[in-house]
Amino acid sequence: MRMGIGLNLEQTQKLIITPELRQAITILQLSTQELMDYLEQELMENPVLEMKEEVEEKEVKETSLEEENEQFDVNWQEYFSDGSDLGYIRSPREHRSEEVTFEQFVSEATSLHEHLYLQLNLSLPPGQQRRIGNFLIGSIDDNGYLRTSIEEAAACLKCSPAEVEEALKLVQSFDPPGVGARNLAECLLQQLSQLKADSPLVVAIVQSHLEDLAAGRITRIAKALDISPVEVQDIGDLIRTLDPKPGRQFGGNQDARYIVPDAVIEKVAGKYVVLINEQSGPRLGINPVYRSLVRREMPCDDHTIKFIEGKLNSALWVIRSIEQRRLTLYRVVSSIVDFQMDFLEKGIKHLKPLNLRQVADTLEMHESTVSRAIANKYVQTPQGVYELKFFFASGVERRSGTAIASDSIKKMLQEFIQCEDPGEPLTDQALTDLLNGQGIRISRRTVAKYRDEMDIPPATRRKRF
Repeated sequence: MRMGIGLNLEQTQKLIITPELRQAITILQLSTQELMDYLEQELMENPVLEMKEEVEEKEVKETSLEEENEQFDVNWQEYFSDGSDLGYIRSPREHRSEEVTFEQFVSEATSLHEHLYLQLNLSLPPGQQRRIGNFLIGSIDDNGYLRTSIEEAAACLKCSPAEVEEALKLVQSFDPPGVGARNLAECLLQQLSQLKADSPLVVAIVQSHLEDLAAGRITRIAKALDISPVEVQDIGDLIRTLDPKPGRQFGGNQDARYIVPDAVIEKVAGKYVVLINEQSGPRLGINPVYRSLVRREMPCDDHTIKFIEGKLNSALWVIRSIEQRRLTLYRVVSSIVDFQMDFLEKGIKHLKPLNLRQVADTLEMHESTVSRAIANKYVQTPQGVYELKFFFASGVERRSGTAIASDSIKKMLQEFIQCEDPGEPLTDQALTDLLNGQGIRISRRTVAKYRDEMDIPPATRRKRF
């Protein structure tokens, strides 16, 4: 075969994701809080964008523009002559005049270490013991456990282990009970000691049989200590009232994470209405200075006009993407309302199985679009606040041919277990028979899986003597 160099011309089709499309996809899958952070970043990077808090009362007057000035990718002169808000439908916000009091401002909560330092300063004068106490408190983690040994502390402070032990006993007497312990058993024993409930049997179970107690091996503990299972069970109930992590009650305000629902479902005049949460996010507009520059109302060179043109195109895509996100989210939530009407009326037991394909086929969009629309988003319903992914639940089939969601089955299992006889708890097979009696085809293994997902112990551990 003869080899040579040639030039061929052929046509191919490729799917290219443009930066604008990538931006629209990113905005679609952002939650309300993430969208606010994203828009704040855009406001910092794009000088054309600005945040508008109030609704403009006067619209921009129409102006006649010459054709020779229309040299942009988007006809901005004609665009600005329209009084619309670049994709946003202006609606007046509610302004509530509420009195502001000092009680509405919550100061930062006291941390565990600040609480312990305060007690140490009140208990000891300045000196060697306070210095050791400060070191030990600094070595306590957020759960209240000491994460250093006596020997390491003595070596760092260049003092004797007896002095460290003495300071540790003082720290362990502070509030909250159990703080400064080196392991779980020591933590529980400290709390029992302050409750005056550290009897020899309780101490023996805490020191030697905690694992058996957690696993529900009551008879083994009773045989080892030569006592009745009822006594072991009573001691177990006492131990379960103690706090295994005494420091977690001092979590700061930064640990709190509040959910802002992206949509609200309300029942109005017998019908369910979907409202998209737009009050928490900023409303975007175009800076009036750049409006004037684009309209040629102010003198400006061609290089500056070109720069503004690029920023205007970017701002337009951001506003369009936000509006498209709002419309897509509204359509998806409205479709969920149509599918899960029984859940909204009667509760979680009437939740139906649903998948992305069903919603995508109804809305005539791709499954990936539905998946992005429900990602990291929450909805407020008459039954409570739920993640949108909650409504896309798997299920099992009834004998009648209809399907029931897995969350509905979990709710039924929870009700069966709450009504059971503590002396004869229902086994997984008994729960399976109850569900089969209601026409739900389900195996014992699936029942055990659902029970484990709800953190419900098996029948052997739920039994009461």
